[in-house]
Amino acid sequence: MLKDKLLPFIERYEEINTLLSSPEIASDIKKMTELSKEQSSIAPLVEKAREYIATVEAIEENKELLGDDELGDLAKEELSELEPKLPQLEEEIKVLMIPKDPNDDKNIYIELRAGTGGDESALFVEDMFKMYLRFAERNGWKVEIMSSSEGTAGGYKELIAMVKGDGVYSKLKYEAGTHRVQRVPETETQGRVHTSAITVAIIPEVEDVEVDIKPSDIKMDVYRSSGCGGQSVNTTDSAVRLTHIPTGIVVAIQDEKSQHKNRDKAMKVLKARVYEAMMREQLEETSSQRKLQVGSGDRSEKIRTYNYPQNRITDHRIGLTLYALDDVMNNGTLEQVIDPLIAHAQAEAIKEAGL
Repeated sequence: MLKDKLLPFIERYEEINTLLSSPEIASDIKKMTELSKEQSSIAPLVEKAREYIATVEAIEENKELLGDDELGDLAKEELSELEPKLPQLEEEIKVLMIPKDPNDDKNIYIELRAGTGGDESALFVEDMFKMYLRFAERNGWKVEIMSSSEGTAGGYKELIAMVKGDGVYSKLKYEAGTHRVQRVPETETQGRVHTSAITVAIIPEVEDVEVDIKPSDIKMDVYRSSGCGGQSVNTTDSAVRLTHIPTGIVVAIQDEKSQHKNRDKAMKVLKARVYEAMMREQLEETSSQRKLQVGSGDRSEKIRTYNYPQNRITDHRIGLTLYALDDVMNNGTLEQVIDPLIAHAQAEAIKEAGL
């Protein structure tokens, strides 16, 4: 019975309340912070749980009164209001009971790379980045470009940006994979539709305590920046390449004029990539978690097609097709694709948890 599953959460919430008011905890800031975080994470579930239990009890009481001459009609009326509330509360509770992804509240690094399709692919990197920028604006997030490498005919061969705000990873984690575009390139004189692709990686930002990289595990190379950035960029060895020796992960940053700033940026991205590699390893070990992923999150997995002649977006993981490509790209209304992905992931997680 759902009520039995909910009682431990209510008891734990009340236990934390008692602990937080005790003098021992009040003097231990670390423990106090941990308990407050835990309490706030279960608070929405506890609130719904109390409402659900109160509704179940009220239904039982009213059912007992149905045969009463004086109160029967009133009980019938109350039941007609209470009973429809129950299935809705159950669904809301199931979603709240899904184990939380520890990265959901984190900021992210988004990495876009041109793939097959040469110049057209680099131009699509720019289009996608602009779309993500508009989506970030709609959500009140901040975006900072960490590193970029321009394409020969415009656009970007590679672009790395940091996105900061509330629940960034929870919304954008489903963007990781290969995005395929079908359209007529501006340089195409015959009007033929070309297919090209880009890859997107979504990497959560990490705290220093979450990933420990020893200085001896890092090889650092400095070199002169190339591309745009003014003459001063090219006169000193300001560009930085960091290699994490144990994993072979390489990060190169050249956007800043200062070597020190480039190294700082490179180090942040490197830590996040090492953390992502560790996470991927853990996911492979726990098959149940992998089932909860919408797709594998692998960069090589083709997740979405953007067909410009048909104004169509198709997400291949859940079989979603929308004829709103112009709206999504021009206005950043990516929630049209993301919300169904989140709903699908929640449904799978509920099934997996046996709720």
